[in-house]
Amino acid sequence: MNKPDKKPDYRIEIDISRQQLALFENDRQVKTFAVSTAANGPGEQQHSECTPRGRHEIAEKIGADCAVNTIFVGRRPTGEIYSLAMREQHPDRDWILTRILWLAGCEPGVNCGGDVDSHDRYIYIHGTPDDVELDKPGSRGCVRMRNADILELFDRVPVNTPVLIQA
Repeated sequence: MNKPDKKPDYRIEIDISRQQLALFENDRQVKTFAVSTAANGPGEQQHSECTPRGRHEIAEKIGADCAVNTIFVGRRPTGEIYSLAMREQHPDRDWILTRILWLAGCEPGVNCGGDVDSHDRYIYIHGTPDDVELDKPGSRGCVRMRNADILELFDRVPVNTPVLIQA
């Protein structure tokens, strides 16, 4: 007999001031990861390149069957695998690699709807080149993680997992 679906046992908390992502399972913290949030700090406004605060959820998981270091543009794999040579050719590119957890805000007027909509702003938790410094702000609004870490997180959490981002 099949059991009815229940709410996810996972939740994610991102602390901008500490540049950390904590994974909780059944209300118990099971893992902490170093991250990098926005160089421009916290904020919700469209085009601000800030990391939005508040309650979110994972709206979509992208890249499940892609190789490590797969390059994504517009949430689609380009068919390329990131390398240092590519970084030298495109030094200012914002590298979105390996996996994407696309976030949607859950608070109307705060991070959902209008000019503050996290989903419409394309706010993700995603992989980044392994030589990118974490533990300090540096992204254009997203939450960057090591490739090994985003792989682990991606494989553990389902769509609709709650994500709290706080300063």
